[in-house]
Amino acid sequence: MVDEVEKDSQGHPGELEISFGSHMGYLDFIQELSEKIGLMAGFDEDARYWIGLSIRESVTNAIQHGNKLDETKKVGIRFESLPDRFVVCVQDEGEGFEESDVPDALDPENLLKPSGRGIFYVRSFMDEVCYKILPEGGCEMRMEKRLNHQTQGEENEH
Repeated sequence: MVDEVEKDSQGHPGELEISFGSHMGYLDFIQELSEKIGLMAGFDEDARYWIGLSIRESVTNAIQHGNKLDETKKVGIRFESLPDRFVVCVQDEGEGFEESDVPDALDPENLLKPSGRGIFYVRSFMDEVCYKILPEGGCEMRMEKRLNHQTQGEENEH
């Protein structure tokens, strides 16, 4: 489906933004797009899998919980490939949520539930994750994966 993404002058994929109606049918396309951009950004197969899963989970949450499956509401995704990290922002047009209201996926009473692990997965597989309510309405989840897999603070030690 997606064969090429324009690269910047340093050979990085740069930035790409897309938006689409809140329909689960877009998930496979988003997965393929994530794979292609992750490959261009320099991630190995294992990292691309986990990044793709994180993006899929965040888009699923935007469609299902943010936009309440309302196909007239949009989901937006911005991919940004930088020399040292890969940033993905997923936006919905919902009311947002309080992170403290999200049930703990590891709580014994939640372990056997068939859903409720998306945010837990994203936090497990990405290096940084944050949420914000947008002034124009909606919610944005920002995910970051460092290319060199350094933890915060290590990059200044070399």
